[in-house]
Amino acid sequence: MNISLLIPLFSSFIASSLSCTTFDPCVSLCSLGQMTDLLYTEKDLVTSLKDYIRAEEDKLEQVKKWAEKLDVLSATATQDPEGFLGHPVNAFKLMKRLNTEWGELESLVLKDMSDGFISNLTIQRQYFPNDDDQTGAAKALMRLQDTYRLDTHTISSGELPGTNKDVAMSPMTVEDCFELGKIAYSDADYYHTELWMEQALKQLDGGEESTVDMVTILDYLSYSIYQQGELERALDYTKRLLKLDSAHQRANGNLKYFEYQLAKQNKVEAEEGQKEKEKREREKREASDKKGRPADYLPERRKYEQLCRGEGIKMTPRRQSRMFCRYSDNNHHPLYVLGPVKQEDEWDRPRIIRYHDILSNSEIEKVKELAKPRVSSKFNLRGKTGSVSHHSAWLTSYEDPVVDKINQRIEDITGLNVKTAEELQVANYGVGGQYEPHFDFGRKDEPDAFKELGTGNRIATWLIYMSDVPSGGATVFTDVGAAVWPKKGSAVFWYNLFASGEGDYSTRHAACPVLVGNKWVSNKWMHERGQEFRRRCTLNESE
Repeated sequence: MNISLLIPLFSSFIASSLSCTTFDPCVSLCSLGQMTDLLYTEKDLVTSLKDYIRAEEDKLEQVKKWAEKLDVLSATATQDPEGFLGHPVNAFKLMKRLNTEWGELESLVLKDMSDGFISNLTIQRQYFPNDDDQTGAAKALMRLQDTYRLDTHTISSGELPGTNKDVAMSPMTVEDCFELGKIAYSDADYYHTELWMEQALKQLDGGEESTVDMVTILDYLSYSIYQQGELERALDYTKRLLKLDSAHQRANGNLKYFEYQLAKQNKVEAEEGQKEKEKREREKREASDKKGRPADYLPERRKYEQLCRGEGIKMTPRRQSRMFCRYSDNNHHPLYVLGPVKQEDEWDRPRIIRYHDILSNSEIEKVKELAKPRVSSKFNLRGKTGSVSHHSAWLTSYEDPVVDKINQRIEDITGLNVKTAEELQVANYGVGGQYEPHFDFGRKDEPDAFKELGTGNRIATWLIYMSDVPSGGATVFTDVGAAVWPKKGSAVFWYNLFASGEGDYSTRHAACPVLVGNKWVSNKWMHERGQEFRRRCTLNESE
């Protein structure tokens, strides 16, 4: 039998792929700033739509009144047509109505009241997401599902950890679940296809009305289960499909094929000896254990996601006893002798330090205000995950006093020269936004990493959290198992290079997907040049 008969022919949405630079391994749904703009765009369109509806209602009201008036008149006139027309005024008005008024009514009925709405929609459409963007959003949802181990019902109902109960939420419909499953199917991701088609089926079975019929869902579901090696379940769903549509050509073909394969499998099992049976059972268990999302390009995916869930490495009591909170004046810096900064040890190797209350709310709002116009209003899909690219802006010190003030504050606290540092980068991650594991410094196989800057390698990273995140969004260090959680106004700092100039590979880190909320951060990367007398080098490569 031709195996192609088993394959449903469905349209796919394939995310476009743009090249990712070495130093921008970020994948993010899109900035909340952009999503907010879209929300207001939709609100404007709804207002325009309501204006159109009112105009149509006014037009129909005029037609209705005219029809009611003529209905009464014609009812009276037709009772005694000759007598009615014997009156010259009635005769004149009949001529006038037929020659003039009915023409005016025709013009009114034919008048298109939608011009304003259509014009507005056409203008706004250029800013709308496209198929690729919708695919990226779907994949972001599935990424959140995997990272935080959420079942489909939790996502569909919107009852996510950290969700504000006062925020309105529209549950996912059968169509929404079906669309997610269909997008997974287009990537041959049968694991997620099964999950979301099953959720769509549950909601249909629960009585939800839908434009998607059960036969279509069962078609996807049976095939995705078959592709994962579960013949009996695939056969059960195929039989259920045929009860609804006995003439379904593909399902009838699949039924025969599944029954043939299952009979063949049972025959082999019946002829096997005890050892072979035990081996086969073991293989089945192993296959069942391995069943799940397809492998991807990130070797540390499992560890990364564990850390995102807060399942990091726990320090021994001895190591923990060496972690402190303190007030720091950076070796009696004049600005901080009377007002030291609050410093907290987050990790020991590599040493990660958090500084509390680094930015005030007014400073944060000013930085966001400066950065928002720089964020592109269009979506750009890229990367192997199909999610949309990172949204960021670079702020120079001369743009506003607050930027210069922040740069100086970083220098005063760290003791490092920021004149050779990169400009302040501001980034905004929306729901599903993440930054996959990477190094901030250039490795030995990247000799020209920062050549154009002429300031050497990135010696240290200063990361400011400019918002709290209700759920998700941690910064995790995958090599050592550390997790740092966002806290508005605080900053974390670490060295990417040892004092010898060698890269510290334990600083490999990532930004976890934002599950609920809006994450704003700003980064300052300090470079080697200018630090010669501020952080002296050593000959020991691991110091």
